[in-house]
Amino acid sequence: MHRVGMIVPSSNTCLEPATYRMLSENDGVSAHFARVPVTRIGLDSAAASQFAIEPMLAAARSLADAGVDIIAWNGTAGSWLGIDHDRALCAALANATGIEVITSTSALLDACRAYGVTSLGLAVPYTAEVTERIRAVYRDEGIDCVASEHLGLTDNAAFAEVPQDRVRRMVTAAGTPDAHAVAVVCTNVFGAAVAASAEAELGIPVFDSVTATLWRTLRSTGAAVPGWGDLLWSGNLRNEFQRTVEALRDATGADRTTLRIDLPERGLRVDLTAAEALRDGVRSIRRDASLDQRRLNTVQWLERHREPLVQNDFRDDPQPPTALRDVYGVRAQMLGPVVRDGVMAGWLSVHSLSEREWSGTDRKSLDVSIDAIHGILDEAGRL
Repeated sequence: MHRVGMIVPSSNTCLEPATYRMLSENDGVSAHFARVPVTRIGLDSAAASQFAIEPMLAAARSLADAGVDIIAWNGTAGSWLGIDHDRALCAALANATGIEVITSTSALLDACRAYGVTSLGLAVPYTAEVTERIRAVYRDEGIDCVASEHLGLTDNAAFAEVPQDRVRRMVTAAGTPDAHAVAVVCTNVFGAAVAASAEAELGIPVFDSVTATLWRTLRSTGAAVPGWGDLLWSGNLRNEFQRTVEALRDATGADRTTLRIDLPERGLRVDLTAAEALRDGVRSIRRDASLDQRRLNTVQWLERHREPLVQNDFRDDPQPPTALRDVYGVRAQMLGPVVRDGVMAGWLSVHSLSEREWSGTDRKSLDVSIDAIHGILDEAGRL
C-alpha cells in the first residue's frame, strides 16, 4: 500500500473529495489528511503568515505518525509567495520527518517540465493582484502566462462555491492559441472534474492543481489514472521520457534531443515529439507538426535497417528534410529506432547545430537511452 499524506488548508472543502474520487478504483493507494489554518488569500502580511512553517511542521509530523510514503502541501501559496518559499518548506518538513515532501506549486511546475510547457493559460479564483504575482513567479521559472482568468475572490471557503460550469468556462477562455496548457492554480475549486472534457475541446493539457498534486505523489508508483485528464493518465510516461532525453542530451553534449513515439492510447503520435531537451538558445521543435514524419528519408531508412543512423554531416544519403537544416539549423544527427514487437514504434533523435563526428561514447549513450525507453514502456505495460 502506497500511503499519501496531504496537508490541507483548513477551509478547503474541494480537494479531499476530489482526491478520493480519483483514487476510487486504485486499491493500492490511500490518502491521509491534516489541516492548517488558512481562510483568506491576499498579498498582505496577515494572509502570508497563514503559510508559516510551524503549523506545517505539526501537520507533517502527524502525517508521519501514519507512516505515509510522501507528504504534499496541497496548497498553491508558493505560486504567489515564490518558489523559494516552497523549497524552504519542503526542506524543513523533510528534515523533520525523513519523508519526501512536495507542494502543489512544485507539482504544477513538474507537469510543465514533463510536457515542455513554456506558455501557460491561468484559471484562478483570486484577485487581480494575486494573479499578477503568480504570473511574475512563473515567469521567473521560465513560464510565460499568456492568458489569465480570475474571479477577484479572497475568501478561501468561497472558492469551492464557484460552480463547475463556471470553472470550465474559465479554463476554456484561458486556453488561447498561444497557450501550451492551462493551469487551474488553486486546490479549492472544482477543476479536476472539468480537465478531461476541456482538454478534448482545447487540444492542450489542463493541469488542475489537485490533480497535479495527486499525480506527483503517485509518481514513484508509476500509476496511471484514467478519466481525469492527460496528466494523471500519461504524465508519468511523459516525465520518464523527458528525463531520458535530458540524460541523452547531457551525455552527448548535443544541442537537441527528442523522442517521437506512437502510443495512441496515451495520446502520443510521432508527428509531435513526446519529449524534447534543448541547450540554451536552441529553437524548440516540439510542437511543429508540419512534416509527415514517417515519410521522411531518414525515418524510412530507419524503418528498413532497424539500426541507428549516424550522420556526422549531410553530404550523403539519406538526406534529412530541408526544414530540419534551414529552419532548425541542424548539421549532424543520430537517430535510434525504438522497435516493439517487430514494429518501429518511434525513434530518438540527437541533433547538433554544427557538423561533428559522433564518438563511440555518443553512440553508446544513444543505445543506453533506447534501452531506457524500452524499460519505461515495459514498466507501463505491467501497471
